[in-house]
Amino acid sequence: MKLVKITFLFGLLIFLFGCASKNKNTNKHIRSAQYWYNSIIKEIRLGNLDKADEEYISLSSEHVASPLLKEALLILITAHSENEEHRLAEFYIDEYIKRYATSKNIEYLKFLKIKSKFEAFKYQNRDQALLISSIAYANKYLKKYPNSLYNPIVHTMLTRLYLGEYALNQEIVKLYKRTNKVNGVKVYQKKLDDSWLKNTDMILPKKSFLRSIFE
Repeated sequence: MKLVKITFLFGLLIFLFGCASKNKNTNKHIRSAQYWYNSIIKEIRLGNLDKADEEYISLSSEHVASPLLKEALLILITAHSENEEHRLAEFYIDEYIKRYATSKNIEYLKFLKIKSKFEAFKYQNRDQALLISSIAYANKYLKKYPNSLYNPIVHTMLTRLYLGEYALNQEIVKLYKRTNKVNGVKVYQKKLDDSWLKNTDMILPKKSFLRSIFE
């Protein structure tokens, strides 16, 4: 549901931005930027994050150049992160990067995105596509910013992501063996054989291995 909501928000923002200039001189009932900003704060305090998202859409569509947008994005990133809605937090991080990234803050913003991706696995540890994209994004970050202050944390998160990928591939191999999908077994067994974790002595806990890694 969260992915559907993110897609909806993204599409709606594009549509509203296109309409904003047309409505600027014709709509006499547009609320002030301060009104929408205050509404966002109010809804977050009440725990109504869905409503806060709607208020942000109104703010961003009616007041494209408002300085309050920057603050609103930061607040929504924090609110969704604290509510463990990390995919939505990542959505707002992307919005912030598009609008306000500079040479001084882009390194931190991209680190924040890696952190948000990583934390999403606490409850979405079966999302293989997200797992693969998170590993790729983290590696890209390390290559782009080899001297980043945040690299020790990125390396730790990346190691756990690799562990999660290896464990997931093990489960996929077992599944394909049970369902007699020979080609699938070959593909994922090769991934296991080529992994640097192949000879690692890992003891699988009783609960989900992936959850134990990410939690």
